[in-house]
Amino acid sequence: MLDNCRNARERWGGVSELIDRWLKERQELLVHYCDLSGTSDYSQTDVLSAKFIRLCEVLVDYVSAGHFEIYDQLVQEAREFNDGGLELAARLYPRIEQTTETALNFNDRLNGQSLSESEIRELFEQLSELGETLESRFEMEDYLIEHLHNAHAEKVISSA
Repeated sequence: MLDNCRNARERWGGVSELIDRWLKERQELLVHYCDLSGTSDYSQTDVLSAKFIRLCEVLVDYVSAGHFEIYDQLVQEAREFNDGGLELAARLYPRIEQTTETALNFNDRLNGQSLSESEIRELFEQLSELGETLESRFEMEDYLIEHLHNAHAEKVISSA
């Protein structure tokens, strides 16, 4: 029994570390987003192109980590604790998937290349929509973390 408790703590403790790294990536994403969103001079196309490219690199990394690492771990945890988390995930994942499409579409507009001033202006118009989409996504992800992971933290600790 003690081995099972240790295994649970090791397993879900690893999820906590994974989530912590992912949330640091989110913070980096927000830093790049805020750096761009405060811009009003669109004439420095090389500098702004580089900033948009970096934003998109971090954006794609963040979105990918969510889909290919974090969500799988959260679903596995929900499955093992069997306390309604799978239903919650089934309701939220399609909505999160929509935000992924918006993020990837924004990324595809850059295609890793330098942009003209008019293309940069268009991206700035879409940056606000991306920000709203990310805000919605972050709220849903936080809700999933709270209800699929943090809700089980005491169970893991108390079973030790």
